[in-house]
Amino acid sequence: MGFGLLSIFLPLYMIAIGGSLIQIGLMSSMALFLAIPASFFWGYICDKTKRYKRYILMSFLASTAILYLFTLTTNANLLILLYAVMSIVHVAHEPPKNVLIAELYSRRDWERSFAFYEGFTEVGWLIGLLLGFLVSACSIGPVNTLLLCAVLNLVAFVLSAVFVTDPLLIFERGLVNMEKSVDFTYRGIFLASKILDGVPTSERLRRENVGAFCVGLILFSLATSILFTPMPVFVSNAVAKAGLSQSIVFMIFVLNSGGAILGYFLAGRRSQQSMGKSRVAHVAIVRSILSLILIVCLQSFQYNVILATAILMLMGLAYALFIVCTLSLSMELIPAGRAGMFNVLIGIGGACGSYIGPFLADAFSFTYVFVTAGLIFLASYLTFRLLM
Repeated sequence: MGFGLLSIFLPLYMIAIGGSLIQIGLMSSMALFLAIPASFFWGYICDKTKRYKRYILMSFLASTAILYLFTLTTNANLLILLYAVMSIVHVAHEPPKNVLIAELYSRRDWERSFAFYEGFTEVGWLIGLLLGFLVSACSIGPVNTLLLCAVLNLVAFVLSAVFVTDPLLIFERGLVNMEKSVDFTYRGIFLASKILDGVPTSERLRRENVGAFCVGLILFSLATSILFTPMPVFVSNAVAKAGLSQSIVFMIFVLNSGGAILGYFLAGRRSQQSMGKSRVAHVAIVRSILSLILIVCLQSFQYNVILATAILMLMGLAYALFIVCTLSLSMELIPAGRAGMFNVLIGIGGACGSYIGPFLADAFSFTYVFVTAGLIFLASYLTFRLLM
């Protein structure tokens, strides 16, 4: 809830205190670049110590303290620095969370479990956006808004201290890797026996292409970050041109979050391991098409805000399907001790895109943002489709 509110409030607040789109991009990209080695470190250390709860608690408590420090300054450069530091500690809860889900549930339940978790937290994100709408509509000051974000993170710390528990045994990911190795060996022997017996076969013996998975994930994250980092400003401009209240901006992102919740629900209902890879590719091409359609919203016509809202809802739904499938695949493909690699890959694309997106919007126009994102989503589709 706290970061749902902060995600839209902070870019608009930066503009309000004299910041620019370039500074927003710098803030986001710096934070994501710093989170890359942090994610790898937190993933390594939690698997090394076999302790996960302590890093989740540390993440939420440190984020609470830094959000409080936000209220003590209106200097844009200092806010950028604080946000970058917060990203290092905030990401500490991600690898332990992923490992906890993987170890507390069997492989056949991973997609359903990740879908439930992500959907549940997306509800919190949506409530945070609704709080942002209420804060904007009631003209509550920025200091009180940031204090609200800090309090919500403190509540997250307390709830985690009560409800999160470390598993007694860590073995599920190891079992999955053993099963994959045995299955691969069995298929190899089966195909060899058919060939030696002179039986024609068109089957191919292939392992999953981990490199393709990593490249596709980086490209998808890059395109997403290029598109969504300057999106609050684009939506704000569209709402202003339509003569609507700025509080509508939060409602539009509430609907985007609602689309994601629907996507998580569908992912949980249709969690089938065999569909994971093809679903990932399909989501990438859908996102490519939707990004290019956004160009139409740049034209001044009566329903451009409605069209942009509908596209953002569909993008939220598509992202939910993508993140559930890729999280499950990452727990299967990435070995123990590198649990933070998923966040590292997401962070590499996100860090680059969070600067490129605002730069393209500021130096050229949002048309370049949408075209660039659409083409990179297409490259991600081709990577998942042709190489996995």
